[in-house]
Amino acid sequence: MATENKNLSVYDKSNIPNAKNLRFGIVVSEWNGDITEALFQGAEAALLDCGALQENIIRWNVPGSFELTYGCKKMIHTQTVDAIVAIGSVIRGETSHFDFVCSATAQGIMDLNVKYDVPVVFCVLTDDNIQQSRDRSGGKHGNKGTEAAIVAIQMAVLGK
Repeated sequence: MATENKNLSVYDKSNIPNAKNLRFGIVVSEWNGDITEALFQGAEAALLDCGALQENIIRWNVPGSFELTYGCKKMIHTQTVDAIVAIGSVIRGETSHFDFVCSATAQGIMDLNVKYDVPVVFCVLTDDNIQQSRDRSGGKHGNKGTEAAIVAIQMAVLGK
């Protein structure tokens, strides 16, 4: 597994551009809310730690991960942001619904990156069980939200 023996929350701040003059959008799925809220907290903390101003972080909620694409697209069209983090959590169940939601969400976010000049960072956990999600949203593997925020800063600077 890619995150085995890796803490997602560890970054070298000296290698990250200062985010003071950047604006960020964070679109958060309400489905599996305890997981997505922890991911949001990790992302927000990392942005602030790297110099982003609280007033330059815009949060929108959407019902589920499938709706992240629309939420991000709407944010691109209505807000001035330098990067967006799409936060979601999909946990495998007994049907193939998991595969459809994960595939469509990944494709939708990729399409936004191809179509628009605002980078949209994929921070959607696609885990087999709730423990894997907990491990990646503040547990033994750190917080994928933190990692996504660092990527958002890097991509925002690349886009300038």
